[in-house]
Amino acid sequence: MAAERKAVKEVEGCKMKAEILKQSENEITFVVEGIGPALANAIRRAAMFEVPTLAIEDVYFNKNSSVLYDEIVAHRLGLIPLKTDLKSYNLPADCTCKDKLCAKCSVKGTLKAKGPVTVYAEDLKFKDASVRAIQPKIPIVKLLEGQELELEFAAVLGKGLEHTKWSSCHVYYRGWPEFDAKDADLDKAFENIPSNVAKKSGRTIEVLDFAHWQIAYEELLAKSGVKITNRDDKFIFTIESWGQLTPKTIVNEALNVLQDKLKTVKLK
Repeated sequence: MAAERKAVKEVEGCKMKAEILKQSENEITFVVEGIGPALANAIRRAAMFEVPTLAIEDVYFNKNSSVLYDEIVAHRLGLIPLKTDLKSYNLPADCTCKDKLCAKCSVKGTLKAKGPVTVYAEDLKFKDASVRAIQPKIPIVKLLEGQELELEFAAVLGKGLEHTKWSSCHVYYRGWPEFDAKDADLDKAFENIPSNVAKKSGRTIEVLDFAHWQIAYEELLAKSGVKITNRDDKFIFTIESWGQLTPKTIVNEALNVLQDKLKTVKLK
């Protein structure tokens, strides 16, 4: 695990420290020290509900002889995660077109299919080639012989606060665990804890991989007599992106959102 860790960064003039424990294409685990529970939860909420992503919002049907109503097809389209480039699009409310869905705040597309065929997310055709369905094999509808589906749609930027289809990720965090194993039976507990996740040395417990450390392991240790204290000034975050944005982008955008909100705070 030590080889995967990045250098600790300390914010100038602040005691807060952050360290990346593990990072992959759609997931990142990092530890933040020097903040309280309120700020930790603010980071979680900003990442999940304030970071904008693209999602299909308006759907115009020309033909639909499938077994699904227009509303159900439109709902399914809206829930398909789309690759998002935040530098290319504005939120409709912030756009110069004043929410009229121009090319700066929306991307148009079409879907045309005739049965017998199963229509998948990969069949969506966007005018912007950089926009695509993250999971191409998400099924939309199955068309039988003679059935047709022809529609146009517009995808726009939005936030999870308005609808979960615009949520960028799932985030969870927990307090950094500290162990007191003076009166514990560690041999029994470690029978079910992988050696690459944690190890014991005498009465000392060391977590080697917090990215795979689970609450269940803490419960095993607690049953064996280990006293566990979760710190309220040091937290382990895990961000699982749905694929629209990279985890790094989500973290940066979430912090930008919080900074912008702080600028509007007036202290008396």
